Amino acid sequence: MILATVCIAQFMAPFMLTSVGVALPSLGRDLGASAVQLGMVEQLYVLSLAMTMLTFGRLGDIAGQRRIFMTGLFVFTLLTFLIGFAGNIRTVMALRFVQGVGASTFLAGSMALVAAAYPPERRARKIGLVSAFTYAGLSTGPVIGGYVTLHFGWRHVFLVSVPIGIAAVGMCMFGMPEMEKNAQGEAMDWKGSLAYGASVGLIMTGAAHAKALLWGLPMIAVGAAGLIIFIRMEIRLPSPLLDVTLLTRNRFFTLSCLAAMGNYAATFGIIFLMSLFLQYAKGLTPRQAGFILLTQPLMQIGASLLSGRLAERFDITRVATSGMLASSAGLLMAAVTSRPGVPLAVVVLELMLIGAGFGIFITPNSTAIMSSVERRQFGVASGMIGAMRTLGMAVSLTTISLIFSLVMGRAEITPQTLPAFLFSMRSGLVVYALFSCLGVILSFSRGRRVSG
Repeated sequence: MILATVCIAQFMAPFMLTSVGVALPSLGRDLGASAVQLGMVEQLYVLSLAMTMLTFGRLGDIAGQRRIFMTGLFVFTLLTFLIGFAGNIRTVMALRFVQGVGASTFLAGSMALVAAAYPPERRARKIGLVSAFTYAGLSTGPVIGGYVTLHFGWRHVFLVSVPIGIAAVGMCMFGMPEMEKNAQGEAMDWKGSLAYGASVGLIMTGAAHAKALLWGLPMIAVGAAGLIIFIRMEIRLPSPLLDVTLLTRNRFFTLSCLAAMGNYAATFGIIFLMSLFLQYAKGLTPRQAGFILLTQPLMQIGASLLSGRLAERFDITRVATSGMLASSAGLLMAAVTSRPGVPLAVVVLELMLIGAGFGIFITPNSTAIMSSVERRQFGVASGMIGAMRTLGMAVSLTTISLIFSLVMGRAEITPQTLPAFLFSMRSGLVVYALFSCLGVILSFSRGRRVSG
């Protein structure tokens, strides 16, 4: 029951990100929203996830993962319902932020619940299944969201998810057993939570507006300084939000987390780049481009399930590193072949290679992170997985935004500016490949798995 409920939850959160993305034009026309406001509908959801992930992971260890998980499901489902009846764009934006907090509440402890429910020798396959549901939510969101928006309207994109949320809350309430508190009796570090959330919020907001050099980059710098202050605060506390000794003394945990961030930084922007390339350089319709782009998440789903089995039979570090090598190869291929005349079969092959590599890496790497800490730190480790994901996404988007800003400025993509776009895309893919190669080095350097 724990595994089933976690899988449903892991599907809903990314589904609510990608399905809403395709409904934004309809939402904007209905509520009279500007382009900036529509962008904020998505940004606020991701921002609240990033700011609170570590907090709720730690809170689950102290108060009980089941209780925090169920609370998050309830808040998420309630807010999803309320957004479906919102009367103006500002209400949607405010509710969207709180909906992200609800998603963060249950996502932060998802891996902790699975890790506590299964012994280390059976953990990788279960985490692989959870990862597959995450990618299923990401990949089916645009398809289902587009269909529902076209036939029923944007409000039903939210409302159709409510019965699933209610079912998950019921499963959690009546089917999920109580589990022992991983860090019972320890105090919650709310000051550290505030410092961490504010710092990550500044970094993410600055990354989203990196083109505005006068205040985008300074926000990132202030946020980075805030994280340094946060770490100094944590060193002095007996019950910190983040046990800094995990980073300083647990080499396996630290390098696994950094490898995860490098992997997300290398791969998150691929769909964005390839979507523009297929439509502007290859002349495909959005529908045709969408079907080609589906090959990457579909490969991630299959590879996640396979890598869970491989991680239980072979050295977890080698499995994860081989996945990052595959992604690096796919990214380098894409950088070399990014020209209008490239056959679509080559593009599909590159997307499949990147997707397969990502799926092969992420399951054993997440298993490695959870297996490298004590049970009382499961929530923090689970929250770190989410934190590395969001920070990696921020690095990925900031990188490509800066490249486009420096090369193309404010110019739109037209036949005249296509050469500049292709140069920007190739430059971005080269940087992504470097991120992936750095992740390979980090993954290989951590050594063999430690028991947990």
